[in-house]
Amino acid sequence: MTIYIDPPTWPGHGRMWSHLVSDVSYDELHTFAERLGVPRRAFERDHYDIPAGRYADAVEAGAVEVSSREVVRLLHGAGLRRPKGRAQTPGSRSS
Repeated sequence: MTIYIDPPTWPGHGRMWSHLVSDVSYDELHTFAERLGVPRRAFERDHYDIPAGRYADAVEAGAVEVSSREVVRLLHGAGLRRPKGRAQTPGSRSS
């Protein structure tokens, strides 16, 4: 199981955020997030939003540090990218 995280460079709600993704399945991602204690409500379409204060926890738990561009490339390559505004299509990978 490999989970990836980009640097906390995304602003929102007075904080900086990272994206936690899988290049295999949403099930793998949900399992990792659950082990990390990240609530399911932090899942948005194809990733978990992780506040900057939890970045080191995710890396310590095994998430691999990559660039934001690499996160997008990994999601596309795995067929897991769900762009904003697009409904999930039938046959999409497990959520």
